[in-house]
Amino acid sequence: MRQILPFPTLLSGFVAVLVGYASSAAIIWQAAAAAGASSAQIAGWMTALGFAMGISTLALTFWRKAPVLTAWSTPGAALLVGGLQHVTLAEAVGVFIFANALIVLCGVTGLFARLMRVIPHSLAAAMLAGILLHFGLQAFVSLQDNLLLCGSMLLAWLALKAFAPRYAVVAALVVGCAAALMNGEVNTSALSFSFAAPEFIAPVFTPQLLISVGIPFFLVTMASQNAPGFATLQANGYQVPVSPLIIFTGALALLLSPFGVYSICIAAITAAICQSPDAHPEPSQRWRAAAAAGGFYLLAGAFGGSITALMSALPVAWIQMLAGLALLSTLGGSLVQAMAQENERDAAMVTFLVTASGITLAGVGSAFWGLVAGGLCYAVLSLRRA
Repeated sequence: MRQILPFPTLLSGFVAVLVGYASSAAIIWQAAAAAGASSAQIAGWMTALGFAMGISTLALTFWRKAPVLTAWSTPGAALLVGGLQHVTLAEAVGVFIFANALIVLCGVTGLFARLMRVIPHSLAAAMLAGILLHFGLQAFVSLQDNLLLCGSMLLAWLALKAFAPRYAVVAALVVGCAAALMNGEVNTSALSFSFAAPEFIAPVFTPQLLISVGIPFFLVTMASQNAPGFATLQANGYQVPVSPLIIFTGALALLLSPFGVYSICIAAITAAICQSPDAHPEPSQRWRAAAAAGGFYLLAGAFGGSITALMSALPVAWIQMLAGLALLSTLGGSLVQAMAQENERDAAMVTFLVTASGITLAGVGSAFWGLVAGGLCYAVLSLRRA
C-alpha cells in the first residue's frame, strides 16, 4: 500500500482538500445565505459540492493519469455573495444552470482551448507564481502574531527539508498540531459530525438575473478559475486536452446545479500542491496525490454539515503556514520557468506583478488581467524584435 500511495503523496492530497475548504468554505456559506438558504440547505450544498469535487477529480485523474484536481469557483462564490441578495433560491439555481450551460458551450466550440494554446509558457508560469505569492507571504506574516505555532512548524519543515525533504511538510503538520494542542488553540468542543442530504431545488429562470449575474459569473469562473487551473497544469509540465475537460466539468455541474453545485472547475492553487515534487519525486506518479485528494473530497462530502465546525476548530495560522510551506517549491519552480527566457522576462514580470496585486476590474480577478497585461507586453515586444 505504501508503494502505491506513499504517505507524503497521501498527505499532499489531504492538504490540498484542507486548503480548498479552509480558503473558501465561509464564502460559499455566505453566497448560499444571500439567496435565502436555510442552515440545513447550506449544509446540503456543502455535501453536494464535496461529492462533486471527489467524483470529478477521481474521474479526470484516472482518465488522464495526471494530477487533475477540480474545485469550486471561489471568485465566482464571492461574486454570488453580492449578486444573489434578495434573490430566491430557485432563481439562484437558475443562474447556476445558465452559467454552467455556457461553460459546456464554450468547451464544445473549442474556443477556450484555442485561447489556452496561444498563451506563452513563461506567462502561464508567471501567472501561477503570482497566484501562489499571496499564500507564501501569508504564511510568514502569520509568524508575527503566532510565533510559537508557526515558528515551530517552520523549524520542523527546515530540519526535515535538509535531511528527508519528502517528509518536510509532514513534520510541519505534526509539530503544528502538537503546538496548537499544547497552547489550547484547537477548539475540540466545536467538532461535530453529521450527514446532510442535498435538497433538490427546481430552477426558476429570470432573464434580467441571468444577464446581470449569470453572464458575469460565467466570465469570472472561466477567467479566474479555469484559466489558472489549466495554466497550472501547463506550468508543471502536464499537457491535457482543454475542451474535453471543460465539457466534462461543465456538464457535471449542470447536472448537479439543482443540488447547490454552482460550479466545477479545474483547480489551480490546490492542484499545485499535488503537482509539486513534495507530492512525489516522479512527475508521472503525482496523479496518485490527486486521486488521494478525490478520496478526501468524498469523505468531506459525507460530513458536509460539519465542514464549518471543523474549520473553526483549527487555528487559522496553522492552515496558513501549512499551505504556504506546501506551495513553496511550486512557487520557486514557477518563478524559475517564468524568468528562464530572457526575451520574455519583461512580459512575464508584468504578468506576475499584476496577478500578485489582487486587483479586480469589471468583476474579473487579477489572474485574468495579469495574462492580458503580460500578453500585451509580449505582443508589443515581439513586434519590436521582429
